[in-house]
Amino acid sequence: MSHLNRRTVLKGAAVVATLPLIAWTPPMRLAGDPFTLGVASGEPTADGVVLWTRLAPDPLAEDGRGGMPNRTVDVDWQLAHDEGFTRIVQTGTVSAAVDSAHSVHVELSGLQPGADYHYRFRAEGHLSPAGRTRTAPAAGSLAPLTMCVASCSHFEQGWFTAYRRLAEDSPDLVLHLGDYLYEYAAGRSPRRVRDHAGPETVTLADYRRRHAQYKTDPDLRAAHAVAPWLVVFDDHEVADNWADDTPSAPDANFPARRAAALQAYYENMPLRSTARPSGVDMTLHRRVNWGALATFHMLDTRQYRTDQPCGDTFASDCVQRFDPTATLTGAAQERWLLDGFAQSATRWDVLGQQVFFGRVDVVSGPGGGYNPDGWDGYVANRQRIINGIENSPVRNAVVLTGDVHSHWAAEVHERPGDVESPVVATELVTSSISSGGDGSETRAEIEAVLPENPHIRYFSNRRGYVRTRITPDELRADFRTVPFVEQPGAPVGTGATFVVTDRDAVLRRL
Repeated sequence: MSHLNRRTVLKGAAVVATLPLIAWTPPMRLAGDPFTLGVASGEPTADGVVLWTRLAPDPLAEDGRGGMPNRTVDVDWQLAHDEGFTRIVQTGTVSAAVDSAHSVHVELSGLQPGADYHYRFRAEGHLSPAGRTRTAPAAGSLAPLTMCVASCSHFEQGWFTAYRRLAEDSPDLVLHLGDYLYEYAAGRSPRRVRDHAGPETVTLADYRRRHAQYKTDPDLRAAHAVAPWLVVFDDHEVADNWADDTPSAPDANFPARRAAALQAYYENMPLRSTARPSGVDMTLHRRVNWGALATFHMLDTRQYRTDQPCGDTFASDCVQRFDPTATLTGAAQERWLLDGFAQSATRWDVLGQQVFFGRVDVVSGPGGGYNPDGWDGYVANRQRIINGIENSPVRNAVVLTGDVHSHWAAEVHERPGDVESPVVATELVTSSISSGGDGSETRAEIEAVLPENPHIRYFSNRRGYVRTRITPDELRADFRTVPFVEQPGAPVGTGATFVVTDRDAVLRRL
């Protein structure tokens, strides 16, 4: 597909909006356009993908129902080879129910591998914008992959310009590694550029409303419409620093809050029905293959983690005091991951996860130390995973990370903290989309990190995302940055580019 055609996707479906989806059009009964939240796709396989939308003519309605009536609404969907929808592949009708916030998840199969498709929806005479999606390549294919990685978008702290620039890069796949939204009450951010709607999210209505507000942002909608997404959550989709059933502050009502947050997350993401939550539990860790090129191991480091033994503050002696049974993944997910390594048959094994994997001494001198909210707080769990990479057929291991609101490129050693030990994996950490505001990039900031961490090759406190190009022979990572987010319309540039070659996890800067 040409770059021009992909950019057309970003401009919406104005040209095709006059084309009938089906011959018969029922009378318009909704109060307004129900497609204010746009469209999305995700979970690509070689023969299928999930299509998503949610009907919400009044997205900020306080009851969280998006202005929808208390009844089921039929939604027509259409998939085509072309943007003009003249070469139709599949069509169908699905019900948008009240108890799912009038969201729909269409799980397609029978598609061609490695192919671009275009999709759209219609409900009671209203036509949605069009989206572009793509299936994964066939099982033996080593076709290249362009992928963008994003994390941490805070509505109050900045504009989502980086999402727009990501969409303009026309990726084949987008990985979102958590903190898709923030639960805080309106006005909490001291340097806010716009306001959250409503109080801190606690109820199902609150979470549905907050998801809807984020998707009213046109830059986020553009990023969803340009390519399929693979998503995992971190803490703020539920509550700050929650770990299993423990939020950052004791709360007897937390299980109900967690259940509400997970339900709203499923309703608002292009996930398969296998991820549909049951009460306080949701199966989010999964494996997705991209031909013979890559296997994505998407991890969940929130639902099964034990609370941090030293809290969530940096502590110089905390690592030595950790309980070796502390875990980020839980025992079952750890076994699942190690089993995946043992069965590896692709060129690249990619971990999509939330918090810093490698060891990082963030602050030098007295008071410095390690972040127990990352894998430094769960050293035995991490070492078993590193050992699993080494003692398996894994050919190239890459860890993709979000959470920390800054860009990092690092090498993961066999013994974290011992740079004389072999390099077994590469870690690429994406900065935030907007969390933290404009950010900065001073020499003092860089010197506070790099001299204490010789395995870290790059650090930047600017906002942005990571763009990767994966081929059989190498992975190229471009750290994309925007100079500001507290005003809209920032340009994007590349702060640094690194290459990792096949069978060699060492980072080489171009």
